[in-house]
Amino acid sequence: MLLGFHGATTMTSDLETDIAVSKQAGYRALELWAAKIDRYLSGHSLADLKALLDDNGIAPMSINSIEFIAFRGDEYRLVRERCKELCAIAEAVKCPTVVVVPSPTPDRNMPWSDVVAEFVTVLRDLADIAAPHGVKLAFEFLGFGWCTVRTPRAAWEIVQAAGKNNVGIVVDCAHFFGGGGLMKELDGLDPTRIFAFHLDDLEDSPKESISDATRLMPGLGVVPLNEICSHLSGIGYDGACSIELFRPEYWGWEPLKVAETARKAACEVLSPHFNVQ
Repeated sequence: MLLGFHGATTMTSDLETDIAVSKQAGYRALELWAAKIDRYLSGHSLADLKALLDDNGIAPMSINSIEFIAFRGDEYRLVRERCKELCAIAEAVKCPTVVVVPSPTPDRNMPWSDVVAEFVTVLRDLADIAAPHGVKLAFEFLGFGWCTVRTPRAAWEIVQAAGKNNVGIVVDCAHFFGGGGLMKELDGLDPTRIFAFHLDDLEDSPKESISDATRLMPGLGVVPLNEICSHLSGIGYDGACSIELFRPEYWGWEPLKVAETARKAACEVLSPHFNVQ
């Protein structure tokens, strides 16, 4: 399993720092935070970005993310434009994947079939934008109560209905736990269509109160990480994994300390189930 760092874990650091500490901490890959790419490219070229990654031996795992892709009305054109932009960047730096995120529920009385139909239409359209760039789209369910798509089963139903080979899902441990996902839902996934795996933990609090800020280093919280990893290993998943921690406390640490601490914690969780690289 290729283990990577994640730009959200050091949100207040710039992209150059993320790449440098990834190398120093022993990672071989990094999930790039899109806003950091924007800031970097305001003063550098795509060729500069590719050289920066190559010179440090850091592979870009994915770009995170295009948020709230559906139920946008006239604003959907902005989603399409962002998809074109990020897919072009991904192609230029040889990044295989762009993460796309579902929207808040527009109407809690909306039938599930209507939710599925909306996301299928959007994902098919975005997949056609991504395909000429050789880029895959990873659809990430969110465990928050306000989100339209909260579990692996829901995301997988939509991805299957979209019927595009370059559309798969993200499995995020915190969102899996917070959204009430069941282990048997992981067993029903095609491991070749899991395009990203986010390792993270959560504080011991009601699921209704979880947020990005309540995330913890892997192994320090209540998420059943060992069981999740066991089920993913059981279906044959051995793809990339990144450590995605939005906790503001960690943003205040020295970035290398965050990267090193996260890698050590992640390896302790992953090693019984995967050959971590």
